[in-house]
Amino acid sequence: MPADYPRLTRSNDAHPGVGIVHLGLGAFFRAHGAIYIAEAMAASGGDWGITGVSLKRPDQRDRLAPQGCAYTALELGPDGEHPRVIEVIENVLVAPEDPAAVVAAMAAPGVRIVSLTVTEKGYCHEPATGRLMRDHPDIKADLANPESPSSAPGFIVRALAARRAAGLPPFTVMSCDNLPDNGHLLRGVVLDLAALVDPNLAAWIEKEGSFPATMVDRIVPATKDEDLDRVAELTGRRDESPVLHEPFRQWVIEDDFVDGMRPDLGAVGVELVEDVAPYEAMKLRCLNGTHSTLAYLGYLAGHETIAETVADEAFARFVTRVWDEEIIPGLTPPPGVSLTDYSRALLARYANPGIRHRTWQIAMDGSQKLPQRILTQLAEGLAAGRAMSGLTLAVAAWMRYVGGTDEKGAAIDVRDPMAERLKALSDAAPDPRGKAMALLGVAEVFPAELRDNADFRERLATAYAGLAEKGARAMVESCHA
Repeated sequence: MPADYPRLTRSNDAHPGVGIVHLGLGAFFRAHGAIYIAEAMAASGGDWGITGVSLKRPDQRDRLAPQGCAYTALELGPDGEHPRVIEVIENVLVAPEDPAAVVAAMAAPGVRIVSLTVTEKGYCHEPATGRLMRDHPDIKADLANPESPSSAPGFIVRALAARRAAGLPPFTVMSCDNLPDNGHLLRGVVLDLAALVDPNLAAWIEKEGSFPATMVDRIVPATKDEDLDRVAELTGRRDESPVLHEPFRQWVIEDDFVDGMRPDLGAVGVELVEDVAPYEAMKLRCLNGTHSTLAYLGYLAGHETIAETVADEAFARFVTRVWDEEIIPGLTPPPGVSLTDYSRALLARYANPGIRHRTWQIAMDGSQKLPQRILTQLAEGLAAGRAMSGLTLAVAAWMRYVGGTDEKGAAIDVRDPMAERLKALSDAAPDPRGKAMALLGVAEVFPAELRDNADFRERLATAYAGLAEKGARAMVESCHA
């Protein structure tokens, strides 16, 4: 492509005041929450500009800063590609470069919300219990040097301490990650850490703070180098940090903010409700659960993307049966929602040819994702007497995947905070059954209800052996038969 496209820049010098600090300024938030907030300010005003915080690396800041923090959001629909420029981010801070600046930004009087998309592993919690992982390296560093936090919970606790010392109310802390009851989980992790720092601070946060639960939904594939060229050709501007997304979006939020302070999100389609739980369970189990299921089985079968996976009729039939026989029977639908219709709409979203959501990308961090996406509903389904053969096969596929070798003998680039331990357990076992049992014994991932369930152990061992002997596609075809 021609190399002389001018760089995308902010269209005007008008800047709202900063009302939100967002931890974890990745593609998902910029393709979802940031767009809603920009629209809410356009509809109803307010100083809700965003300071983004990169918790690990300067890459995002270095790409956005020369553009005035403007970026392109490219909608990928069946009818084509539709770009728009988003100008709601005011600046980007890099936490390791200046932790004090991040704390100061969060503690500023005008900031009323701190939101997060830090992925499951960013909460520094035990996936099986939801409690703070006290021996997590970042938590240990936070306790040793509270003036210079490393973790998202560490920054939240330090900034809330600064606000309390200044006589300011706490900010609302809003998780936008795919975790069950994410607000409650985040509240628990923050209170656990605060109690270790200062019990009086923990009591103040518990009394005055707010941690609304949320459900977020939009498929956002990773941006590749060739996507930058596509955006430049479409818009005539070179954008070093565009985001890609599907047309569908949904955001459900428990309407519980400190002093009621929030953007007018209801004006732009956000559902503000008293209880997020039914929406959250629907999305985590129907979408995230089957996304992970298709990712592991699809990857092992040689499919690069989710769209390619469900284009294979065996996988489309398989996932439909998993919804109908294993997931939906264990759910209470949100008011006015048909779970069957919801699942069929999901299948159409998965099949969108414009979305190239890689199975390898979704497969990352499985040890952190499986407990809430699959294992809880698997245990509940087994207790209710359902066979749960599809989700059992999904767990076996994850186990085969973290073993680090695909069905053709090629190495898998496993990205997981427990990758080395999981591979060592798999490698040390002599046969498929031994590998399955060794991995099932990881208490940080698997709840006791599954580890101690003799019938499940046998079904899991059989599923793993089938994957090793027959391959993923053959096992998908035979499942539910």
